[in-house]
Amino acid sequence: MSTPSRILLIDDDRKLCRLVRDYLSPLGYAVESVHDGVEGAKLALAEKWDAVILDVMLPGLDGLEVLRRLRQESGIPVLMLTARGDEADRIVGLELGADDYLPKTFSPRELLARLRAVLRRVRTGALPVAGTASWIQVRDLKINVDARSATLAGEPLVLTPVEFELLVALARAKGRVKTREQLVDEIRDREYEVFDRSVDVHISSLRRKLKDDAREPRYLRTLRAAGYMMIDPEGRA
Repeated sequence: MSTPSRILLIDDDRKLCRLVRDYLSPLGYAVESVHDGVEGAKLALAEKWDAVILDVMLPGLDGLEVLRRLRQESGIPVLMLTARGDEADRIVGLELGADDYLPKTFSPRELLARLRAVLRRVRTGALPVAGTASWIQVRDLKINVDARSATLAGEPLVLTPVEFELLVALARAKGRVKTREQLVDEIRDREYEVFDRSVDVHISSLRRKLKDDAREPRYLRTLRAAGYMMIDPEGRA
């Protein structure tokens, strides 16, 4: 019998917490809830969780600040809940390292699908590519694909699952342009909206973590109207 996935739900809506717990528990998830941001941030960092479901609007400490604190120390998958599906909340959350988001009008089935997707990214990583190396190096960037870890100049990079998969996809194709559609196809666990620009936000966050200057990039180059490319230091790109 498999061990239940441990999910931390940080939300001040106690009724919603009960509904989520009652829905997910029979499906193999152990859900624990906490109802304010301060306690949520502490508990998220103090114990081992498989994923965090995090509301934006919280007493004590809002969800975006909780996420910011988590990302300083952890790459745990985070699914954000937004009260109105506010685009500003979504963009800020993605920039801070959220893996996905849901408006609070979600159905239990949609929550389950998104949760399974972010967990699957961690457990299986990007789809395996035949003949690819488990180690990839570009300048001072070293990626251990099998261990799902990366270092920059010897220092560990704290990456979200989506950021790591994007990094691997671009590094494997270094010197070649990847369109947004190609990147989405490689990391997709759910159907992205046709005009979903979340890839841009994740790339921006990844660029910051690589300390890359968009004007004089050493790693990630943006090609207007085309896509993104990992610069090959040994090639012409």
